[in-house]
Order: sequence, then C-alpha cells, then structure tokens
Amino acid sequence: MLRRDEGLTLTEGRVLAGTSRDTNREHRFTALYGTHYHRILGYARRRCSTDDAIDVVAETFTVAWRRLDDVPQDERALYWLYATARRVLANHRRGERRRANLIDALESEVPVAASHGPSTEARSVAAALAQLREDERELLLLVAWEGLEPAAIAEVVRCSANAARIRIHRARRRFAHALAAVDADVKRDARPGHAVSTTLGLEERR
Repeated sequence: MLRRDEGLTLTEGRVLAGTSRDTNREHRFTALYGTHYHRILGYARRRCSTDDAIDVVAETFTVAWRRLDDVPQDERALYWLYATARRVLANHRRGERRRANLIDALESEVPVAASHGPSTEARSVAAALAQLREDERELLLLVAWEGLEPAAIAEVVRCSANAARIRIHRARRRFAHALAAVDADVKRDARPGHAVSTTLGLEERR
C-alpha cells in the first residue's frame, strides 16, 4: 500500500473515484429529469388526479435513480420512463379507488381541438373506450395522448414492434366497433364521437 508521503492511499483513491462516479451519476440523472419530467408528468396527469400524478412522477424518477445504470442513454430513455410510470400507476390504482370515473377523466383531458363539438361526442368516445380491456385502452392512449409510434410503444409495453403494431390494429378495430355500438344505442342521426376519434387518432387506419 502506498505510504501517505508517497501520495494517495488505496482507500483515498477509491473514495475519490467513487466521488467522481457519484458526480457523473448525479449529472446524468439531473439531465434525465430535466429533459423528461414534463412528459412523464403529462403521462400521469392524463391518467389520474394531479396530486396522484405528482406521486407517480416522484416514484418513477426514484426508480430511475436507483436503476440508473439500466436506463438507456438515447431516446429510449423516455420509453423506459414511460414503462416505469406505467407500472407505478398500475400499482397505485391497485392500492386505492380511482377518484374520478373514466368519462369524467376523458372529458377533462380531451385536447381543446377535439372538444369543439357537443359534449356528447366526448361521452361517446369515453363510453367506447371504457368497453375495451385496460391494455387495449392504454395502447390507444399512448398513440393519442403521448403521440408515440408503434416502435416506441413496443419499448413501453415490452414487446416487439411488430407485436405492438398488431395489438394497436386490433385495439383500433375494437374501439371502432364499440363506438358504433354506442352510437346505435343513443340513436343519433350522425355518429357522435367520430370527429373526436379522428382527432385523437383512434380511428382504424387503412
């Protein structure tokens, strides 16, 4: 072992090396947080109350800090955070009752451009989405609210890009059938929710 008068001891060298690694780790996490915080907050707020969303974001970035070595260092970091937030939110939902039902949540979160029509349109879309399975609904909302492409969604839900495209296609078809059934039930002359579903990007693409 090095004598003190010959320079750093092995222990001191390890401490300095560890300090350097910690500093780099903090810098990386700070950059990750600053770059993606608002995207993850938006993801959470569109799915739960504001107070709950803040908790979801905090826990998501806590996980990111603990598992920072697992977080990709390219654009996939955002998809990793989405996937983590999705799991955190699922755990949160299992732990307590939802504070608002799906229809109220959708009506409050439908983009302004999509809410120009009668409120019955938003209600029809909400009712149709409510008939889908949770995983199908999440796929469509990742497209509509987060603006993700199938390859990105594949990263979030942990499947291949081809599988994601197939699942999205099936979810869109089920949504279209559900919306048609809702429209038939309310016996409207025009299809309520059609303009909204087009704006949200949930219609079947051919």
